[in-house]
Amino acid sequence: MRVALTGHLRCATRAEADRVRAGLDAHLRLTRAEPGCLRFDVTPTDDPLLWQVSELFTDRAAFAAHQNRTAASDWARLTAGITRDYKITDTPITDRQIIGDEAKGDDQLTNPT
Repeated sequence: MRVALTGHLRCATRAEADRVRAGLDAHLRLTRAEPGCLRFDVTPTDDPLLWQVSELFTDRAAFAAHQNRTAASDWARLTAGITRDYKITDTPITDRQIIGDEAKGDDQLTNPT
């Protein structure tokens, strides 16, 4: 089973949002290079203090490795204390759905039809 994480990263202040923006590019690059990372997106919303988060990993082991790496990262230090509202689910998404959904957007990954 694939592991999907969806939800939001919610900043309380502009200073927190500035920290997210400062560290986000490196966090995206490092995570997307991890073994087992199929998709990793942190997307700004219309609210300048809110980001939509969508992650997909090949399995629980890959997701756990990501969590362990992230816990000791610059990203963790930069974003410590920022509210995260996430849902983690096991999902039977196939490789074909992942490739086919590239043009459809991330919502299809967590809500396959």
